Amino acid sequence: MRIATSLSYAGGFHKSVEEVVVLEQAGLDMVFVAEAYGFDAVSLMGYLAAKTKQVSIASGIIPFYSRTPSLLAMTAAGVDALSQGRCVLGLGASGPQVIEGFHGIPYDAPVARTREVIEICRKVWERKPLEYRGKYYSIPLPQGEGTGLGKSLKLITRPLRADIPIFVAALGDRNVAMTAELADGWMPAFYIPEKAKSVWGKSLERGAEVRDPMLTPLEIVAGGAVAIGENLEELRNIARPMLALYIGGMGARDQNFYNALVRRYGFEEAARDIQDLYLDGRKEEAAARVPDSLLEALSIIGPLSYVKERLSAFKESGVTILNVSLLGRTAQDRVRLLESLRVLIEDL
Repeated sequence: MRIATSLSYAGGFHKSVEEVVVLEQAGLDMVFVAEAYGFDAVSLMGYLAAKTKQVSIASGIIPFYSRTPSLLAMTAAGVDALSQGRCVLGLGASGPQVIEGFHGIPYDAPVARTREVIEICRKVWERKPLEYRGKYYSIPLPQGEGTGLGKSLKLITRPLRADIPIFVAALGDRNVAMTAELADGWMPAFYIPEKAKSVWGKSLERGAEVRDPMLTPLEIVAGGAVAIGENLEELRNIARPMLALYIGGMGARDQNFYNALVRRYGFEEAARDIQDLYLDGRKEEAAARVPDSLLEALSIIGPLSYVKERLSAFKESGVTILNVSLLGRTAQDRVRLLESLRVLIEDL
């Protein structure tokens, strides 16, 4: 397994990027740059490209509704050129709160749009005159739409790679199947390795059955918070408010992907209670209702032997890129933790 982490938003971006530089030297393989409704991910990816030498630089994620497919392809090609072939285009639909509430764009057909975006990006990178006729994207615009002056164009600059990896964040059955069919990597949230097959196994199999054999094997990106030592229960508790936010408040009552996932994991009653409490404004009570067993399953925190067991479970479930949050009080603590992880993984 390769090791990835996410660029921290705490302490200022310059400081966070400088830590990535140090972590790269300690063996970090990939860094994900998130984009919600703060700073855009692409500016930071470009800055990372200039400051690092080997680490892969992935958007994690760029919501495709806020950009045209062609612009996404141009953006990935630009970061790939700046980084000398280290870009990963991480895509996702985000959710209606962000897409409709912040971008003012209807949140419709996320799975079908993801498919079309992937297909268009790969056509752009082929550097041939772009023609695409999908249900949601038509390039150039057909007669009767727009001015009628649009014509098929190809990318002026030559991409460094025509096969820039595309990773997709997906949780629902249809989206996971589409990801297993088309994408280079899959990024599931709140991944429990022991339950992954029962929740997603059939969807992954459906996608794999129609996957182009020319594509490389599907990468699976998953992990969690990591700390090694005794009596670290309080570190698991740090995640309670965040889990309550996602399970309880990240979406409407009848459309919350994370709540649905936790229910599929077998925590139906807790998922319902957390959502009820959170939507009633009782956020601390919602956080307290997060089961200890769920906190433990979603983290890699404990004695050395326990951490090694968890790493083995992730590997056996098919995870190829371990995406971790390194819990340490100082940057040097986090470097040492990464080095320990590297040794443990090499011994698996």
